[in-house]
Amino acid sequence: MVMPRTIWTGLLLGLLLTGCRGMISSKPPVHPNLNMDFQEKFEAQELNPFFADRRAMRPPVPGTVPRGLLKEDTHFYFGKTADGAYVERIPLAVTPELVRRGQERYNIYCAVCHGKAGDGQGIIMRGNYGYTPAPSFHDDRLRNVADGYLFEVITNGVRNMPAYGHQIPVADRWAIVAYMRALQRSQNATAADVPEAVRAQLQAK
Repeated sequence: MVMPRTIWTGLLLGLLLTGCRGMISSKPPVHPNLNMDFQEKFEAQELNPFFADRRAMRPPVPGTVPRGLLKEDTHFYFGKTADGAYVERIPLAVTPELVRRGQERYNIYCAVCHGKAGDGQGIIMRGNYGYTPAPSFHDDRLRNVADGYLFEVITNGVRNMPAYGHQIPVADRWAIVAYMRALQRSQNATAADVPEAVRAQLQAK
């Protein structure tokens, strides 16, 4: 049986390609499209004579905002109202899950200075390391400040306290504020703050 010419051609090409495998050539590679190798572009830090400042790296156009980062909700992102006043209350639903998240984040970032009870007696404060004493959250001054103030202090720092805005996401900062309020209430609670069913159990003991 005579095989069609196309089959013979295919077999011949296959043998040629197989024979080329593993062969190293000293000749430069074939580049049908040289634009991929020699692109008209400027690398970082290069001079660009097109612009007056001769910088190839261009700053963003004033007023532009990256997609997804338009922080219109000033209450949530900055802890302030549109006129710059601190928000009085956390702009999130305060749930047990939020408070537990705040406790976890607080114990990681805050407890080393402020103590797990919020009394300013963290391990760094008790270790005689020369740090300025951390305030107690149970002072009347901090019990009466707006929630937005606490959020801003976590975000930007205050006096010797460093800023944590670059480490702690916005929602987690509010969770920490919620837990701080829980700590404050725990140290200044009255019998009326205890649910009636739990109060009866405590009184029975």
